[in-house]
Amino acid sequence: MTDVGVVAQEIELAASTKDAPEILSWDSRARRTITIYIPLAIFVIVLLFPFYWMAITSIKPDFEMYDYKKYNPFWVHSPTLENIRKLLFETEYPRWLMTTMGIATAATFLSVGASLLAAYAIERLRFKGAQHAGLAIYLAYLVPPTILFIPLATLIFQFGLFDSPVALILTYPTFLIPFCTWLLIGYFKSIPYELEECALIDGASRLQILRRITLPLAVPGLISAGIFAFTLSWNEFIYALAFIQSTEKKTVPVAILTELVTGDVYQWGSLMAGSLLGSVPVAIIYSFFVEYYVSSMTGAVKE
Repeated sequence: MTDVGVVAQEIELAASTKDAPEILSWDSRARRTITIYIPLAIFVIVLLFPFYWMAITSIKPDFEMYDYKKYNPFWVHSPTLENIRKLLFETEYPRWLMTTMGIATAATFLSVGASLLAAYAIERLRFKGAQHAGLAIYLAYLVPPTILFIPLATLIFQFGLFDSPVALILTYPTFLIPFCTWLLIGYFKSIPYELEECALIDGASRLQILRRITLPLAVPGLISAGIFAFTLSWNEFIYALAFIQSTEKKTVPVAILTELVTGDVYQWGSLMAGSLLGSVPVAIIYSFFVEYYVSSMTGAVKE
């Protein structure tokens, strides 16, 4: 009887041991689902839903937009390209797009170039008060654009640049350079200073060191700063609204709001199509350089 009891206990123990991995495995899957997959799914839905809404609205006819009792607002029953055709061929949208691209590109190159020199001087030349200068430059980024609006407007009128894209190219660096400088300072700290010391011993000048050693190593940081500057320039609204008056010279964020809204009538199809097409260039840039952007931002935050 004792042997039978011992065998029964062993069988029961073996059965419980056999079931344990399945319980643990199920528990692990459930935990991953609750803590990872469900929050990730919610995040993706919240992130992509605005783009989905713009896409379906841009190809949705007007009678579907205003009759939610008969038509599902989250789906298109009779898709049409009339809104896109009207945007591209009955408005100045292609010109607005090219103007925005030119302004954002010029402001980006100007800001990144100035930020590169400022960040290199603050981080590498090691003059007295360099750290305080870097902090002051970054604090300048925190100044709201609404505070700078009046003095900048005064300068724009005095120099005769009102209603000119040059006005935006010269005013955008006021908020682009401070952050780009802070970003590049953090990235320059990750580059070994010994490389420059060896070049100085060999007789290289500071400009040669910057051009041949530091600049090639700082390409990820420059790309990150360029993406940041281009995105802010592309989406800027306040200065573009105040300094540009002519219809053909407006940027996309201002034009789609001021030219596609007549009185109290909102052309929702064309508005959403313009917003969706306006976000494509920035999305393409991010898709190509996202790895450089993340690595540079990580390095800057660590510093």
